[in-house]
Amino acid sequence: MTFERVFAALALVACVLLLLRLAIGARRRARVDLALRRAMGAVRRSGAGLRAGMLSLRHRREAAREAEAVIERARKRSGGEWDGNVYRPKSFRKPPRDKMH
Repeated sequence: MTFERVFAALALVACVLLLLRLAIGARRRARVDLALRRAMGAVRRSGAGLRAGMLSLRHRREAAREAEAVIERARKRSGGEWDGNVYRPKSFRKPPRDKMH
């Protein structure tokens, strides 16, 4: 099937559904419209939740990569020592006391 035929079939289905909507009474039409609005709202909310979840997952992955990079830079940096998982740089050491005073 070509794109034109698929598009034409979708247009025909939409027209038939709109014609059926007009054929039913006003009360049923209101109920159908309300049901469609609720369904579209549910689809939007689930789509928004899915999008937020995917963004959260991407942010967590980026944060993990950045944390690994920071840890690796700290390991490679000279001038400090590791005590278990604690890094103590030499710049944090106190200078020797002045014995003259």
